[in-house]
Amino acid sequence: MKRLAYLGPPGTFSEEAALQHDPSAELVPLPSIAAVAAAVTAGMADAGVVPVENSLEGSVPETLDVLIHEADLFVRHELVLPIEHHLLVKPGTQPAAVKVVYSHPQALAQCRRFLERCFPRAEVMAALSTAAAVEEMMSRDGDAAAIGTARAASLYGAEVLARGIQDRRPNVTRFMVLAREDHPPTGRDKTSLAFTFATEDRPGLLVAALTEFSSRQINLTKIESRPTGDRLGSYIFLVDVSGHRQEPLLAEALEAVRRQCSFFRVLGSYPKWQP
Repeated sequence: MKRLAYLGPPGTFSEEAALQHDPSAELVPLPSIAAVAAAVTAGMADAGVVPVENSLEGSVPETLDVLIHEADLFVRHELVLPIEHHLLVKPGTQPAAVKVVYSHPQALAQCRRFLERCFPRAEVMAALSTAAAVEEMMSRDGDAAAIGTARAASLYGAEVLARGIQDRRPNVTRFMVLAREDHPPTGRDKTSLAFTFATEDRPGLLVAALTEFSSRQINLTKIESRPTGDRLGSYIFLVDVSGHRQEPLLAEALEAVRRQCSFFRVLGSYPKWQP
């Protein structure tokens, strides 16, 4: 049986994504995205499920940093999960009693308008995950709420005070399955890569790199940047393109980009998500 790590504890959206990806796997809940990556790298898990971007709040920085810096990890799959946030409380808690609301920072951001309108005086507290938020809320004396999943309510004995409190619909999160090798070609694939240029900045560097794809009719599906941490104004670019890294045209384009860069890493080739 495969071991599948995820951002825990049980009751998170990452657990839902893990169950959707492989219902037969032995699930291994871990306290952080970095811990999931470390477990896969060390062989404690065969793969790990981590959130990478949300349709409302954008990318998850911790996951991007893991993808960039963990050279022994690759993206093997992607999946997209609809996100439905609920406000959970200890059974019997009345709205007027809520003084603090716990959740993961992404969930808090996705429900900002609801909290501002319905609980403007409540203190907002970040937790490591939505399920950890429910655990913290349940340990208090009926003066707290947590934003979490219906499964978390069931697991921890919480009551659902309000349903579907996210600011906008649809609200979906893209998850990546990390493993020690990426996926063989399927004919309907995507490749993710990260790169940056030498310290000398000059006009046209990024355009020249991206032209290697457009000149070969390779579709660019996503591009974003992340600070390198070396100096202000220095960025690593993260790009998704259509195709598998083993396809001749894409392999040619990747090698051409590699020659232009001071840092270059293919994060993995994997099947495109299909609902």
